Amino acid sequence: MSLTANHFEVFDIPVSFEIETNTLAQRYRELQRTVHPDKYASAPERERRLAMQKATQINEAFETLKNPLTRGRYLLQLQGVDTNEENDTAMDTEFLMAQMELREELADIKQKSQPIEALETFLSHLKQEQQRLIDTLSQQFAQQNYQSARETVRRFQFFVRLDEEALRLEEELI
Repeated sequence: MSLTANHFEVFDIPVSFEIETNTLAQRYRELQRTVHPDKYASAPERERRLAMQKATQINEAFETLKNPLTRGRYLLQLQGVDTNEENDTAMDTEFLMAQMELREELADIKQKSQPIEALETFLSHLKQEQQRLIDTLSQQFAQQNYQSARETVRRFQFFVRLDEEALRLEEELI
């Protein structure tokens, strides 16, 4: 494994949005064993440092590839497409309106007579939407439609953030 390998090469899997997560996890465990610090405890400094660099590379690759959002971003990066999520906030009006409505719905949950049940319904809706976006990304990457995938990744990011906010609300309510 080269330190310049892309994340897919690290795990010896095809460059694709669709990955077998069980295979990824299995390869991760195998690779972690090969560079475990205990194996290099008595090795020269250079070998210990190289093993640590490889372990870091393996961890970073695994964290990126196991998550559909970060995997999508990474695939776009490999294709030279910048999602520019921080600076490019322009989105179509319909999606912006939907965002506002969902944020209002989340804010109103505290006032509901059954806030936990309302939040569970809300979270279920978010999970369904995230799965729909994952399916869309899978198709877009398979068709090499990277500009559309870029927009889908940006939408997906919104739903991930909203999901995080909803989970924080759940902590407050419990």
